[in-house]
Amino acid sequence: MEGVLGVSSAQRRLTEAGGGYEVIHQSPGLEIGVYVLVWPEADRQQPHDDDEVYVVLEGSGVLDVDGTRIEVDKGRGAFVPAHVEHRFVAYEQLAVLVIFTRPR
Repeated sequence: MEGVLGVSSAQRRLTEAGGGYEVIHQSPGLEIGVYVLVWPEADRQQPHDDDEVYVVLEGSGVLDVDGTRIEVDKGRGAFVPAHVEHRFVAYEQLAVLVIFTRPR
């Protein structure tokens, strides 16, 4: 059905696979995905070309944004501007909803 996002099913698949990223919506101005990290797998992401918002679905950890540490847990979110170094650290298992803006 158009407009329905499979957040829970993507999270379940990624958790069962030991982590990863899955796009659940893509349109000209927006990308939404689910990102699951399971320790000891490191967060290896690089700075992105677009602004980004993370919302924690499950777990807790720390998001290091260019040297500033932001504690995150279920229901909390964080904004990361385009081109800024960032990565999740200090987590055991973390599932986040990822929202990218895409300039038109």
